[in-house]
Amino acid sequence: MLYAIICHDKNGASSVRAENRPDHLDYLKGFADRAHAVGPMLSDDGADMVGSLLIMNFDSMDDAASFAEGDPYNKAGLFDSVTIKAWKQVLPAL
Repeated sequence: MLYAIICHDKNGASSVRAENRPDHLDYLKGFADRAHAVGPMLSDDGADMVGSLLIMNFDSMDDAASFAEGDPYNKAGLFDSVTIKAWKQVLPAL
């Protein structure tokens, strides 16, 4: 099942994001076969990264939560909030 993992950065935490980005990207590579769409959310002007949106394929909500908890960004305290929701793709059709 697909899960949308929506992560909002803490205000003023751009240095935490920058410092942990290499480890975060390495972590994601370990789940590349489960990734549907992954990328940063941007500020309204597109100049800054302010969060992450990951649409991932997991067997359960518990697996999605475990993945989110293990993310180096999360472990470094970057996120103000993390929301996980089951998600269904409508378009483009799979």
